[in-house]
Amino acid sequence: MKGVILAGGMGTRLYPLTRMMNKHLLPVGKYPMICYGLDRLRKAGITDILLVISRQSAGMYTEFLGSGAEFGVSLTYKIQEAAGGIAEALELAKDFILPGERFVVLLGDNLFTEDLTPYVSSYLRQPEGTAKVLLKPVEDARRYGVPVFDSADSAWIARIEEKPKQPKTSYCVTGIYMYDKAVFDIIRQISPSRRGELEITDVNNLYAADRKLSYDVLKGWWSDAGTFESLREAGEKLKDALP
Repeated sequence: MKGVILAGGMGTRLYPLTRMMNKHLLPVGKYPMICYGLDRLRKAGITDILLVISRQSAGMYTEFLGSGAEFGVSLTYKIQEAAGGIAEALELAKDFILPGERFVVLLGDNLFTEDLTPYVSSYLRQPEGTAKVLLKPVEDARRYGVPVFDSADSAWIARIEEKPKQPKTSYCVTGIYMYDKAVFDIIRQISPSRRGELEITDVNNLYAADRKLSYDVLKGWWSDAGTFESLREAGEKLKDALP
């Protein structure tokens, strides 16, 4: 099993801090944000990891993380030249993932405390060509992608509605996804959204339409650390999380 961390976002909600550096290098507790995703993957036994980063701060990433050996992982880097969406960033991993391999995708600003091991094990038991997303109950689901469960078999997601005004559930889709190499064929089937980006929700909805998108629910703390408030909260929560 391999890991892919997508860390090329612009971080506009954290401006002007992100004028200086990529948001995934901002401090959370004692370490840059990116370190927590690396740690979660490593503790799940996933040590071969691709980091998709932007040109901005690329030198800072390699200076701090190097080969990844200090953090117990082996790192490969890819540059996302321009912001074209999560699915476009994911497509950069297509040569990193070999036929027959499965992998976990983390959005670099998704921070959480739970062990991924049981979720990874569950996904490895799924048929080839299927995918899994991790969900989390939230107070205001209107801010997120919201799953609608299959009425005939609630083990599968029927579709994901992006930022609905009237959410049908109180769950959000976190930035934790599991795929095999078939996902790159799926990405080729989608078109840019109104904002000109390849959306990961469109990818997941193609899986869902064929009843190939399963889910698990995170039980522990989780945050999308993309705002000043959530960044502050994450710093408090994770201040002693890494040695």
